[in-house]
Amino acid sequence: MPYELNAVMGSFDLLRSRTGGIREAVVAPLRRRLGLVPVTKQLLEELTGLLAGHDGAGPGQLFTVMSPALEQTLSYWSRGGPIACVEAEFHGGDGYQTAAVWRTGAKVWGPAHTSDFTGPREDWPINAALALLDVVPSSSEETEFHDLFREVGLGWEQDMDGWQSAGRRARWAAAYDEWHQEQLAEHESTARAAAELEKYRRLPNVPVALDGKAIMELLGIPPGPLIGAATRYLQDLHLERGPLSREEAVTRLRTWAVEQDTGRRGR
Repeated sequence: MPYELNAVMGSFDLLRSRTGGIREAVVAPLRRRLGLVPVTKQLLEELTGLLAGHDGAGPGQLFTVMSPALEQTLSYWSRGGPIACVEAEFHGGDGYQTAAVWRTGAKVWGPAHTSDFTGPREDWPINAALALLDVVPSSSEETEFHDLFREVGLGWEQDMDGWQSAGRRARWAAAYDEWHQEQLAEHESTARAAAELEKYRRLPNVPVALDGKAIMELLGIPPGPLIGAATRYLQDLHLERGPLSREEAVTRLRTWAVEQDTGRRGR
């Protein structure tokens, strides 16, 4: 799948504060409290209009999207924290990366460019730029190398449209912490839903002491999700304790049903 990226990266909160008055700018959240502003043609045109007399890239420019207006903007933004401008394009295994870093109002590194990715990953332009943004490799990474590109989430989207959409979806969040808490809540909700569904999933090839009809008669309930939960409960008992007699299954299922009813009433 082709990959395309033209963006400005830095602290999410810094980028959000700096882009507040720029209509074409959106900030897509990344990991490590970072954010990403997709550099689109529309954004460059708006910046050129805001900074009259600044248009056109300089001679020998390694960036395809760089212009004096964008460079002046990056210098200003970097007064509040380090900023990187990054580009990448890959298709069919071939491609390139370009990156540069601004800090305290001046460009301090780059632009670095490569289409040769045989060297150490930490030396690849975008990874090197992320290190200069003070991104530290995760201690939980269990590989021979640390790929900061992957760790911060630059693989979440594959093209500029994707990053634009990600930025628009995050517009409601005033700060990174607000967005992050919402993500945690969504993950917890998804995990709870998955756990709830798991209770009703019958295990293949695991015998059950009572079939569905017997469970309905015993508990006096109609067909529905509770039958699946009861069946799964008996299968779990079989795995834990071995085969159950019909009498033991009836006793345990009655106790289980009372606990389920008590739990529902307590909600």
